[in-house]
Amino acid sequence: MNIKIGIRRETKPGERRTPLCPKAVRKLKEEQTIQTVLQPSETRAFTDEEYTQAGALIQEDLSDCTVVFGIKEMTEDMFRPDGVLVSFHHVIKGQKDNMPMLKKMMAVGCTIIDYEKITDAKNRRLIFFGRHAGYAGMIDTLHGFGLRLKEVDGLETAFLEIKQASKYFDLAEAKEAMKKVAKDIEKEGIPEELCPLVIGFLGYGNVSQGAQSILDVFPIKTIEPEQLATLVNNPNKEECRKYIYKVVFKEEHMVVPKKASDKFELQDYYDHPEKYVGVFAERYLEYITVLVNGAYWSAKYPRSVTKEDLKNLFSKDEPPRLRFIGDISCDIEGGIEATIRISYIDRPFYVYNPFDNTAKDGVAGKGPTILAIDHLPTEIPRDASEYFSDTLLPFVPNIAKADYSGSLDNSGLKDEIKRAVILWKGELTPSYQYISQFLG
Repeated sequence: MNIKIGIRRETKPGERRTPLCPKAVRKLKEEQTIQTVLQPSETRAFTDEEYTQAGALIQEDLSDCTVVFGIKEMTEDMFRPDGVLVSFHHVIKGQKDNMPMLKKMMAVGCTIIDYEKITDAKNRRLIFFGRHAGYAGMIDTLHGFGLRLKEVDGLETAFLEIKQASKYFDLAEAKEAMKKVAKDIEKEGIPEELCPLVIGFLGYGNVSQGAQSILDVFPIKTIEPEQLATLVNNPNKEECRKYIYKVVFKEEHMVVPKKASDKFELQDYYDHPEKYVGVFAERYLEYITVLVNGAYWSAKYPRSVTKEDLKNLFSKDEPPRLRFIGDISCDIEGGIEATIRISYIDRPFYVYNPFDNTAKDGVAGKGPTILAIDHLPTEIPRDASEYFSDTLLPFVPNIAKADYSGSLDNSGLKDEIKRAVILWKGELTPSYQYISQFLG
């Protein structure tokens, strides 16, 4: 056995996930003769002992490993000439904070592969944590919403029984806790002051589906965006005490063509977003109590909620219905422009003040409370890691056994992996040359 792969110790505060679980490590050793070496860790979701029982080696030095796998951005001690690093590098959008890291990787001569860009021929992602971000994000949102209601509105609700996702042993325990709270809500009803309680979801992909699956445990009634105005302006008071109203917004609800004569077409929007303008906030934001953002966003698309939208909403004489934004997608000043920074597992919420463009830790203040943790799946690390490991495992032998001495074309990497190679021996590959404009 002469092929070794490494798993680094994660260094981001609160990060407990691992790219490969013990059962995957065992399979690689027994079926592929690939030895896994892990840096020791006291915080990883699976213990060092669990890995050694699966046949792994635990040691600090990973320099003799062909490829090193991680979850979040690598630190400089992992950079070496001709080294191959696989993680979520967070550079493909030209993320400002990570450009110095990318420059150093280029200078050293690293090859880097990004999980986010491992895709099939139709550009569909093959390896992701999407639903687990949704699970944890929704649990945290409900937890924070309960705190907000108590501290700002003086309402003691059943949501106060919900803990932060990281406080549960695993997803199963969290779901059981949600069911208990749901029964309490069914028994006590929704406080009249909140009626109707509307939770809106931006997006309908894996992140949103994960979040919705948590909310679906509760007594809910699903409505269409077009029904919101009538619901809020002419509520059925008896029904409002019984249900949380769920509404899912798709692209056709969030944007319209700039030309009034044009019709909305989804593919045209994807291909030519510059022809469209955002209308979500103007049409729907005033009716929503909790907004959950699980939509993909990049700079070419209109924002769903701008800073100006929130300033206008919170400038009205009556306090707005909107209390909380669970920004699971967490693009800084992105689709939710008020997400001006990330939040942290030990400080999960901040209040965005739309009048001075500041963020203050906690849940109370002038403006919406925002959840903006950028690595939510680590709050349910065992479940998230097991799912991720299962999706990654089929690609590991190809990555581990590829030839990194010559050209990318002749490396033997499968097309799915080639699409994810951002740097090859320190050089941006053709598909990622655009990142150079962000390097300064």
